[in-house]
Amino acid sequence: MSRHVVVIGGGVAGMECAGRLGMMGHRVTLIEKDAKTGGHAALWYQLFPDRRPAREVIDYLNESGTAGDVTVFTGTVVKSVTRGGNCLAVETNGPGSLNADAVIIATGFDLFDAGKKEEYGHGIYENVITSAELEEMFHNGKVLTVSGKSPERVGIIHCVGSRDEKVGNFHCSKVCCVTAVKQAIEIRELMPDTQVFCFYMDMRMFGPYYEELYRESQEKWNVSYVRGRVSEASETIGGRLVIKVEDTLAGRPLRMELDMLVLMTGMEPSAAGSQLARNSGLIAGANGFLAGNDHHYGTNESPLKGVFYAGSCVAPMNITDSLSHARAAVLGVSEYLSKLSQ
Repeated sequence: MSRHVVVIGGGVAGMECAGRLGMMGHRVTLIEKDAKTGGHAALWYQLFPDRRPAREVIDYLNESGTAGDVTVFTGTVVKSVTRGGNCLAVETNGPGSLNADAVIIATGFDLFDAGKKEEYGHGIYENVITSAELEEMFHNGKVLTVSGKSPERVGIIHCVGSRDEKVGNFHCSKVCCVTAVKQAIEIRELMPDTQVFCFYMDMRMFGPYYEELYRESQEKWNVSYVRGRVSEASETIGGRLVIKVEDTLAGRPLRMELDMLVLMTGMEPSAAGSQLARNSGLIAGANGFLAGNDHHYGTNESPLKGVFYAGSCVAPMNITDSLSHARAAVLGVSEYLSKLSQ
């Protein structure tokens, strides 16, 4: 029996949920707060670990998302989800209140504001950029300093806003290390004469082929890795960046001049998703992300009957895991709706 399901969030997980539910014959309303769907993935150039164009994943999601009865609202914020009997009321700032038989929350994540780490100089020094800003350069086919020159030396700082007690984020964002490796290779591929240095605390290469990509970056592309946290960045009169870091493996301090510094900003709970959770009586975990009913077998389930979670609203995830988590959410919704029909 066809039912109405509202999916909140039009990123990777939300689009996958909407498409799968539409193909199953349900009437789906997909609500996205931004002007277009695709989320953070739409901004990426290539994906790890195989360097496939990110556009291919977006095209897949757009194609599957058009299957069946799927209505998309963009530029729309969901204020709250409340239950009344067997029906869920989804309050928005756009089409008003929608009645749904089930709801999937897929509000994703926000990138950490690198400006909060003033010691790195983002927003102060023009050649300090974030990993997201570097992806924009890859789209344009050029990595240039503000003076329009190709950088001779690029530094990449891991764990910016992750595993950092000072900013209140104790969690690992899971994808920063492999993103740094991917981007280091892309820089070297685009500019073979450019030196690339990665400054890390621990290399957390948890996924399939991630470790192989890490080895390739060293053996084929000569990317240098320095274990140590950068303490500060400054700028010379000539506009070059100077960083101070302690090499904890060599046991000595380093001072290095760079032309560009790239900050691997981590994931934080989506501000819109957190506000929605507070308005709807949902629970956040110790890391600030939405907490499922069980860490092992209930990460898709919320405390509110008929409301499910999908993707990185519950924890940092890569695209592969987000798609898998979304499919699990669809299964949970399907089982829930089948019981309503009995």
